[in-house]
Amino acid sequence: MAENPERMAESSERTAETHERMAENPEKITKNPEEITASIGRKKLRIFPGPPGSPVVYLNCFEEAEGDEVRALLFKEPSCPPHSLVLISGIDWDREMTPWPCPPLYRHSPVFSGEAESYLSLLAGTMIPLAESHLKEPGPRAVAGYSLAGLFALWSLYRTDLFRKAASVSGSLWYPGIVRFAETETLRRKPDCVYFSLGSAESSARNRVLRTVQENTGAIALHLSEAGIRTTFVLNPGNHFVNSGERTAAGILWMLREPG
Repeated sequence: MAENPERMAESSERTAETHERMAENPEKITKNPEEITASIGRKKLRIFPGPPGSPVVYLNCFEEAEGDEVRALLFKEPSCPPHSLVLISGIDWDREMTPWPCPPLYRHSPVFSGEAESYLSLLAGTMIPLAESHLKEPGPRAVAGYSLAGLFALWSLYRTDLFRKAASVSGSLWYPGIVRFAETETLRRKPDCVYFSLGSAESSARNRVLRTVQENTGAIALHLSEAGIRTTFVLNPGNHFVNSGERTAAGILWMLREPG
């Protein structure tokens, strides 16, 4: 069941007004030598500075613990290139990580209201400037995310030139319309590289929409590769819910190791 367009427009306007107020009034900033924490409304940013000039990775997290796990895995990896890491939590997942409205996948599930444009505006206009004000000589940016945040990472390349690399980790590229969007819209800048991954069992889901994810991901990865963009598409053992932290860390490591 589709959302009423007038209600969607009103909701987007209210969200934009809320983001403007948050941009004017960051609530709290705390610092220690290794971590800077900032709150903007319900959003929480945890900023882990790297050496001057190193890449800055923005990871949109479903929950704060997700970011903790990924950061720990990156820290344990001896060959991990230097980088700054910005973990963002407090995201309204089904609303802010989706690019356009989509009916629910199951009878009693909420709709995907498709307000990623508004979230991207807050990210670009407030969160990135705030995060990088605490970094010395921030380097090129990368965006990463798991599930719907992986969908957002890919989509954002077509809506902003802020990111030079992206990782769509077990990305929700089953999302209706995303293949046509990726194949017909213009990238704002040619990214240095894009990482894709899925669980090998994700295309065996019972839901017919979810079953399209591997075919869709492969089609988008091929399209970007044929456009001269370095891509990789990794199939990991298991379904969507297996080893999400390890999969995300692997995607970030791949991006960091790629030239650019």
